[in-house]
Amino acid sequence: MQRCVIVGGAEIRDYDLIREYFRADDFVIYCDCGLKHAEALGIPPSLIIGDFDSHPKPEDLSGVIVLPCVKDDTDTIFAVKEGIRRGYDDFLMVGVTGGRQDHNLGNIYALLMLSMNGKPAMIADDYSEMSIITAGETRRVKYGWRFFSLLNISGTARGITITGAKYDLEDAEIAPEFQYGISNEVLTPENDAVITLKEGCLLLVCIRRG
Repeated sequence: MQRCVIVGGAEIRDYDLIREYFRADDFVIYCDCGLKHAEALGIPPSLIIGDFDSHPKPEDLSGVIVLPCVKDDTDTIFAVKEGIRRGYDDFLMVGVTGGRQDHNLGNIYALLMLSMNGKPAMIADDYSEMSIITAGETRRVKYGWRFFSLLNISGTARGITITGAKYDLEDAEIAPEFQYGISNEVLTPENDAVITLKEGCLLLVCIRRG
């Protein structure tokens, strides 16, 4: 299953780490000033999208979608929708967290939009991986992450069970106004933490450092 990778303009410090997420057959969309990462990543664009208010417009406009500056979608969200329109079923987003919190939150909610469209997706940055857990899904978190957190970003999540972690849960719920699922830990290398969910969805954040 070919994947769509979206590169935004937020800071990337560890290019070696982020480069490891890429695959040879990825369709890579660079968004506006995300182009500043292209040389350091060493990965050419399959498509460039932007209004170019934060990066010079490419001289060669083949393979470029130029957007108006006044629009409802950010460049990154437009890229997500373009990936969906082109039929990609798996998404990775890098360079989309850090800096402006409004853009951070908008891009995190893009994971929710993709999940609601049945598209698995991940945000990876220097510090973490983020993805959505949906109802009926079982997710495993391996030993080696410094922490993992479960955050509710839509409605109320119910029937949450966590085993193999420092803080286990059984048939619990998390509402947006009380986010108590932060900074959990996998206890031993021999056993993963296992998360299941009966209703709603959760944002899973696996933290490597910070």
